[in-house]
Amino acid sequence: MSKVRGIRGATTVNTNTRPEVIQATQEMLSSIVDKNELSTDDIAAAIFTTTEDIDCEFPAYAARMMGWEYVALLDNTQMKVSHSLELCIRVLLLVNTDVPANQLQNIYLHQAVNLRNKKIPGF
Repeated sequence: MSKVRGIRGATTVNTNTRPEVIQATQEMLSSIVDKNELSTDDIAAAIFTTTEDIDCEFPAYAARMMGWEYVALLDNTQMKVSHSLELCIRVLLLVNTDVPANQLQNIYLHQAVNLRNKKIPGF
């Protein structure tokens, strides 16, 4: 029986423009799907956050453009923290899978690779 598991992802854009937000979001989602061998039917929900400096487009729109018609999607603004990464898009995918949690691959692209702190497991 499948379990619901979370897969994280994050990316950044250089500028707050619709084409860049759409492209970066689709690149991040495609990478998560490919690396974790997912199909759209496996994805129950995607919760997106963006930093306050991204206001030109919803990341969920980019997912819909990819055919994620039956995936529950939610956009939100990330809390403002003084030392946070700018122009950042994050996602938490809730997926139905038999894969153990420790074998799922979280994906961090572009400047978002700096969010990873290798000394803190699961961060």
